[in-house]
Amino acid sequence: ELSAVNSILGAIGQSPVTSLNFQNPEVGLLYNILTEVNKDVQNEGWIFNIEKHVTTSPDSTTKYIAIPSNVLRYDLSDGQTFRTQDLVRRTLNGTEYLYDTVNHTYEFDDSVDLDIVYLWDYINLPSVFKRYIISRASVRAATQLVNNPNLVALLKEQEAMNRASCMEYECNQGDHSFFGLGHNSTYKSYQPFNALQR
Repeated sequence: ELSAVNSILGAIGQSPVTSLNFQNPEVGLLYNILTEVNKDVQNEGWIFNIEKHVTTSPDSTTKYIAIPSNVLRYDLSDGQTFRTQDLVRRTLNGTEYLYDTVNHTYEFDDSVDLDIVYLWDYINLPSVFKRYIISRASVRAATQLVNNPNLVALLKEQEAMNRASCMEYECNQGDHSFFGLGHNSTYKSYQPFNALQR
């Protein structure tokens, strides 16, 4: 994170720092920008932070399903097909739980399968996403701290290139299918030589 903050400082023409000293208001502001941008980028849901069909069980006594602090978003697996539940996030007594808006209850008798978008620490992200977060945070820092439209425009060009690298990573790692095949499924394409065997 120190390296990321120094990269943002360099992008806006400031000297690097040797430690994350939050007594320095500029360092504190840039660190907050980095944290916010990290959440914004990961909230989009990428192949590295999405897990599908995660079985989540309710508490044995309350029947509530608590939401961990590192969960950004979630959706009911196959929720577009089977519309018997519609889950939202609600706070009860200071803790976030799943709430079913169809049945109007916090209580679940059975476990549910969720597609979850997790929030990971900046240091654990793939390198292309680190660069994208730094460039996006640099644009925001330049907009807030430096009155230079030309600098903002140049930084936005870098941001666009780094986002393209993230999209390439997503396409290569995601193994996405034109057919929209679901989780844990197999598809074997037509093999032309089969016609000759008839």
